[in-house]
Amino acid sequence: MLLAIDTATQYAGIALYTGEEVLLEMTWRAGRHHTRQVPPAIEEAFRRTGTAPTDLTGVAVALGPGSFTGLRIGLSLAKGFAVACDIPIVGVPTLDVTARPHFHGSTPLCAVLQAGRGRLAFAFYAPDESGTWQRQGDYRLGSPEDVAALVAEPTRFVGEVTARERERWRARLADLARFLTPALNVRRPGVLAELAWERLQAGDTDDPATLAPIYLHVPGS
Repeated sequence: MLLAIDTATQYAGIALYTGEEVLLEMTWRAGRHHTRQVPPAIEEAFRRTGTAPTDLTGVAVALGPGSFTGLRIGLSLAKGFAVACDIPIVGVPTLDVTARPHFHGSTPLCAVLQAGRGRLAFAFYAPDESGTWQRQGDYRLGSPEDVAALVAEPTRFVGEVTARERERWRARLADLARFLTPALNVRRPGVLAELAWERLQAGDTDDPATLAPIYLHVPGS
C-alpha cells in the first residue's frame, strides 16, 4: 500500500493506494495550514481504512512547482514515513499530476498552478506521433500573458485556473482556449499515488537524503 501526500499549493491532498484500488482520497483547501491539518488527516485516513503505517510499502510526494513552505512540509512528512517505516519514496512533479487525467484525445494541454504575485507555474503536454503523451519543454514560471503567447493551436487549460485568467485568455485567444469545469480541474492525490506506484513497480525510486522540491524561483522573488 502506498501513501500519497500533496501539499504543493493551497490545496492539500492525501491518498491510500494499493495498485488495484484507491482505498481513500481526500482533497481540501488547506491554505497555509498544512502543518496543522495534514498529519491529522493522515491519521484519520489510516483509521477509516483500518490500515496502519506498518502496511505501507511506499510513500509518494508532490515535488512542485508549488509554494516553498507547502513543499517543505510535504517532503518532510514523506521522508519521515520513508525513514520510520523503511520504505521507498517517490517524488512526482505537481504539474504532471495535474495533467495526467486529461491525457486523451489530441488537443494539447496547458497545466497551471498558482505561483503568487500574479504568476503561474505551467507546462504544456501533447501526444507524439505514436499517441503517447509527453511534456513539451520545461516547467515554466510566468504571467497569464506569457502563457497565452505560447499558444498557437486549440489548447485545454487545466488545474488552478481562476475566473480572471479565463477571461484574459478568452479575450486574447478566443476559440483557441478551452476550459474544464471546476470538478475536472481538481488535482487528485489518487493520481499522484498511481504515477508513483508505476515507478515503484519499476524499481524507480528516489533517495530520501537527496530528494528536493522543484522550485522555479527563489524565496522572496
